[in-house]
Amino acid sequence: MNRDTTAPSPSRLRASARRTLTLEQQAVGALIERLDEAFDRACDLILACRGRVVVTGMGKSGHIAGKIAATLASTGTPAFFVHPGEASHGDLGMITPGDVVLALSNSGETAEVTALLPLLKRMGVPLISMTGRPASTLARHAEAHLDAAVEREACPLDLAPTSSTTASLALGDALAVALLECRGFTAEDFALSHPGGSLGKRLLLRVGDLMHQGSRLPRVPLGSPLRDALLEITRQGLGFTCVVDTDGRLAGVYTDGDLRRTLDQHSDLSGLTVDDVMTRPGKRVSPDMLAAEAVRLMEDHRISALAVVDATGRPVGALHMHDLLASGVI
Repeated sequence: MNRDTTAPSPSRLRASARRTLTLEQQAVGALIERLDEAFDRACDLILACRGRVVVTGMGKSGHIAGKIAATLASTGTPAFFVHPGEASHGDLGMITPGDVVLALSNSGETAEVTALLPLLKRMGVPLISMTGRPASTLARHAEAHLDAAVEREACPLDLAPTSSTTASLALGDALAVALLECRGFTAEDFALSHPGGSLGKRLLLRVGDLMHQGSRLPRVPLGSPLRDALLEITRQGLGFTCVVDTDGRLAGVYTDGDLRRTLDQHSDLSGLTVDDVMTRPGKRVSPDMLAAEAVRLMEDHRISALAVVDATGRPVGALHMHDLLASGVI
């Protein structure tokens, strides 16, 4: 076989890439007009499901099926992937009568997938199919068929699954998002299934999880000499100290920034008390505030530390920007 070994020009490579993206864009766009009652039926079957959505597919469709299962699971719809070949050799036991099966096959005739049909029917498990052929075996035996047909593959040979897998992936995303919105799934719900990621940390961690408390809380009483406030700031190393009244409530804060202003305005510090130069009432947050909200407050006011107070206004902790950085919130 003779092959052209001439190195392709950059313009030719870009033209090929543009053609591929255009064909796949058209394939996804064509799905919009084909969304009908079958899509509604698929959503209803999944919303009524007492178990999980079992997603299956062979080859490239299997890769897409795995991603769809992961997307469903992370957006409020319990789901997992089962390989159709393995299902016929024991893994079918992972499917229970309370589940729903979502099966992907571009042709709708993939042998490993259609072989599951009699078993699913016997178990009474609802089947949702996603194929490129509405008249296929898989489509005809499904309670709901999602039409993922494409006019042609982006592959110039019209052989390698390209446009078809992109369309299936997009249709799976559309299904997951429709279910997410119907369930009223929130960003905090999403974070609960992503506790190890930065999103989870931003949405789950609260100020009380990160604050310094007890003996690590910088605090001096009203009327303290300025020298005592500076010593407390140095001892705790958080760049500020709380100033409390006789009832233990936060009256204000004294910060590194306040110290710079004090030095600019006063030539003699020996006679000053913290009351004379502190910031009143001082920015404060509650232990229940999301750490991400505390970050925004610090950024908006260009400060690096916050006093944490309880419902009575008494300091219970101190939060520093370094704590937020170390936790991965920012």
